[in-house]
Amino acid sequence: MNFLRNLLASILGSLVAFAIIMGMFFIFLILMGNSEEGVLVKKNSILEIGLMMPIMDYTGVDDTDPFGGLWASEMGLDEIIHAIKVAKEDDHIEGISITTSFLQAGMAQTREIRQALLDFKASGKFVMAHSDFYSQKDYYLASAADEVYVNPVGALDFKGLATEVLYYKDLQEKTGIKMEVIRHGKYKSAVEPFLSNTMSDENRTQIKELLTSIWDVILDDVSASRNISKVDLNIIADTLGGRTPKLAVASGLLDGTLHFDQYEGLLKEKTGIGEDDELNYVSLMDYVQNTNSSKLLTGSDKIAVIYAQGEIFFGEGGKDYIGQGLIVDALQKATKNENVKAIVFRVDSPGGSALVSDIIWREMQLAKAKKPLVVSFGNVAASGGYYIGVGGDKIFAEPTTITGSIGVFGTIPNVNELAKNVGINAEQVGTNKNSVDYSLFEPMSDSFRDVVLESIEETYGTFLERVAQGRNMTVAQVDSLAQGRVWSGIDAKANGLVDELGNLDDAIAAAAEMAGLESYGIRQYPKYKSDFERFMEDLGGMKTKIGQELIQEEIGTEAYKMLKEFKDLSKQEGIQARMPFSLNIK
Repeated sequence: MNFLRNLLASILGSLVAFAIIMGMFFIFLILMGNSEEGVLVKKNSILEIGLMMPIMDYTGVDDTDPFGGLWASEMGLDEIIHAIKVAKEDDHIEGISITTSFLQAGMAQTREIRQALLDFKASGKFVMAHSDFYSQKDYYLASAADEVYVNPVGALDFKGLATEVLYYKDLQEKTGIKMEVIRHGKYKSAVEPFLSNTMSDENRTQIKELLTSIWDVILDDVSASRNISKVDLNIIADTLGGRTPKLAVASGLLDGTLHFDQYEGLLKEKTGIGEDDELNYVSLMDYVQNTNSSKLLTGSDKIAVIYAQGEIFFGEGGKDYIGQGLIVDALQKATKNENVKAIVFRVDSPGGSALVSDIIWREMQLAKAKKPLVVSFGNVAASGGYYIGVGGDKIFAEPTTITGSIGVFGTIPNVNELAKNVGINAEQVGTNKNSVDYSLFEPMSDSFRDVVLESIEETYGTFLERVAQGRNMTVAQVDSLAQGRVWSGIDAKANGLVDELGNLDDAIAAAAEMAGLESYGIRQYPKYKSDFERFMEDLGGMKTKIGQELIQEEIGTEAYKMLKEFKDLSKQEGIQARMPFSLNIK
């Protein structure tokens, strides 16, 4: 009986496996067919930019992988910029229509897209924008358009920048779960949320100056595009002069209020087609797929662009976090490749493991000894993110890049109070005086704290030396700029932490000049496994992802962010060189 049952189970399992394989085979054929045909871009087409997915600097999908775009949950900034550049030269593209709401991108990424739109306009083609609702970031992007419209009963948010920092001291006391914090003595703002319920004056000052600097860049750009003085823009923000569509039009922020069908009427006039004709839209996602193979820069000589994005953790790394594995491998491949004449290292990271940061820094030194190495900072290059980039020959940052935060700290969870409250007692046995160094069920001993503090002071000193060497400063000069202080890209340039203000293209151009190249192609590193490939390797991975999405949907985005921050704390092994808090600028 058991034999028959096992036989039937084996047959059923084989049939299910065969069905899955056949299903994947048919999907493969469909995708291959679609990839060959692509999307037909007709004459008088409009490129529609509706950025609904989160934007990363780089998604790392292999162009030759037919499953690469399957289940894609992000868009790459590199792909977006490339598509806009190709559209500028595409005779079938008459203009661009921006319909973005709730843009999920950082300020530096938003500005890079905005600059690409301004460059597109220089060709004489039109850029138009319409939305039912503009957040400040949406409006900042849309303000690059020739004309900006909103739904007559829509809204526009324009009131200045703000952020919120959460403090956990009371929560720790109420739950009995606390973070033991060990830090450099002068590093005032680091891990402040775990030590206090209120923001220190020093921290408030630095955040205010950072926001003011970024806001000033936004005002400069909007002022130039909308022909409104910065003084008037600040008055509009202070008086909420754009809070209704009519006020936004009267203040000059918008050109008018239109329902979408009326807006499409304007687009028909722009493209010269009749009122009853259909507009030829090409979505950005489709156009990206069409243009990925279009090479704007060509040549046998190459510039390698290596992307490091996310928090820094020990391990292999991926598109969501930086590990030493993929980054070191990418640097070594670029260095050994005879066709690669220069390297650009793109950083978008709030930092993380000090150990991993130093491993990557060392590999940067080895690469720089053989080839020109230029660094480009994206949304954020703070603490460990700054650490890994400081070794380049030249550093570029966007004016809005969050930069610096030179400092280190250690956070270790402790549940001693919770254990006492629920009746748990932990007993330790060891062979030597220091064999039992730390237990999360016991208060931290002074001897253990002293040992960890010694390591933190040593790591902080090493960090200062790395920066001093890379920026041609004395350790004392770096220390005066450190203490965990964060700077905008503009201020970072003023105090010598970066060399130039510019985007990734500027960094690539500088690398080409240093290598003496007039014509060259781009080679991107590293290549990540696609979501589909990871799903096939581990079906549980998709289950986890779906579970995370369900939790976020149930408890809300803000509550989920808090939960994720607590979860990420458990990954912070060893001494940390990272942003002391999470800044969500809005």
